[in-house]
Amino acid sequence: MSQPSRIAAPGLGRRALLTGATALGLTAGCAQAASAELTVYKTPWCGCCGGWVTHMRRAGFAPKVVEVEDLAPVRQKYGIPFTLSSCHTGVVAGYVVEGHVPPADVARLLRERPKALGLAVPGMPLGSPGMEQPGGAVERFQTLLLLDRSGRTRPFATHG
Repeated sequence: MSQPSRIAAPGLGRRALLTGATALGLTAGCAQAASAELTVYKTPWCGCCGGWVTHMRRAGFAPKVVEVEDLAPVRQKYGIPFTLSSCHTGVVAGYVVEGHVPPADVARLLRERPKALGLAVPGMPLGSPGMEQPGGAVERFQTLLLLDRSGRTRPFATHG
């Protein structure tokens, strides 16, 4: 009985092929993030919002910042209840992103495309993107999947 033949790219071992495939997958995720237009609504005086925008930019998103005096009308427009509010609101690919949501969670949202309004990290948890502390303090927090305009949520990711 003959041995099955193995097909391999000349000069490439299994490890190199796997590394290349992984890099291709990561590149595809970044390309998907970069292709999605992200609009961020924030007040002019909030510094941590700028920190979050920097995290999103580093993750491959291209945020467009819109400064507003009052975020309440923006939240109302996109169905974000006050109990889930934070200091800025983003909109990407038809989803709302409220607060200091980690970029990886936004990328996952765009990959999985669940039937939902979007994601929220209520409040301003220490250590979340844009809320880093000099001493490195980190609060445990959840990213919530906002299911509908009634405010129903379910956990999407846990951090810290």
